[in-house]
Amino acid sequence: MQTIWRRRLLQGAAGALALPALAHAQDAWPSRPIRCIVPLPPGGGTDVVARLATRRLSEALGATVVVENRPGAGGTIGSDAVARAAPDGYTIGIATTSSHPVSTVLRRDVPYDPVTSFSAITLLGATPYILVGGRAAGARDLQGFLAATRGRPGQVSYASVGVSTLGYLLTRQFEQLAGLTMNHVPYRGSSQVYPDLINGTVAVLLDNPPGCAGLVRDGSLTAFAVTQRSAILPEVPSFASLGVPGFDAAFWYGLVAPAGTPPAITRRIQQALAGQFLADPGRAEMRAMDVEPVMSTPEEFGRTIAEDARKWREMADRLGIQPE
Repeated sequence: MQTIWRRRLLQGAAGALALPALAHAQDAWPSRPIRCIVPLPPGGGTDVVARLATRRLSEALGATVVVENRPGAGGTIGSDAVARAAPDGYTIGIATTSSHPVSTVLRRDVPYDPVTSFSAITLLGATPYILVGGRAAGARDLQGFLAATRGRPGQVSYASVGVSTLGYLLTRQFEQLAGLTMNHVPYRGSSQVYPDLINGTVAVLLDNPPGCAGLVRDGSLTAFAVTQRSAILPEVPSFASLGVPGFDAAFWYGLVAPAGTPPAITRRIQQALAGQFLADPGRAEMRAMDVEPVMSTPEEFGRTIAEDARKWREMADRLGIQPE
């Protein structure tokens, strides 16, 4: 018994001695490059937003922030890599409505919990959805597309970046609201969809404006409607104004770290980003990509993820969508 107590006393003393060293290590953060995992391929809207956020974060912290794209399975592969990383503040990841609250609603095999597997940092901002089409859409406006698609049930193909994404869930909702039956073609990322939209392999994609605005402006793609007003494509009408009411969801981008990351670090990242994006020029840069900056606190962002998980589960149930 004395031996056991002696061992415990020694362990306690060792722990007490380690505390100042741990505190010093956190005070010195960041002392080496930070890795930011983006769970989608380069070139899409999520990647564009991530690179802006990490550039500004690097400037605010005076540290290198390296972007690492880990695409696959609708963002769940890269998100799982974040969840499994050491919670030391040197791995962070881009979270989206798809990779976190929606993925666990639509997939059975998601290896993480969107709330408990991560330390929420901040909701970066939100953007609307836009329905874009190419030559296979067979129309130049939404009413024409609806008429053409209703006349060919099951023959018009729509793209998504995976069955675990909000874009897929919302397209299913759009089918129901508009009385359509379309054929689903999944891709790994929206940047891979665009060439097939242009050449006619697939007809339409429900995407976010940052990734496709340039293709709309140069005439390569047609923008049919937006769920909410788009700052970068203000001429595109809303679904509600064109006779599809209730189709008004937005998509958010956020930042998370592995569960157990010290709160002092997550707060410091959130505060650094708020300082960069809640005033110009950072705010203007984000709005130029059709993303309205939010920069919520870690606690607020954690609640957003949990509440959205419940909301999208209810929608999937209403649409009769079972996890795959």
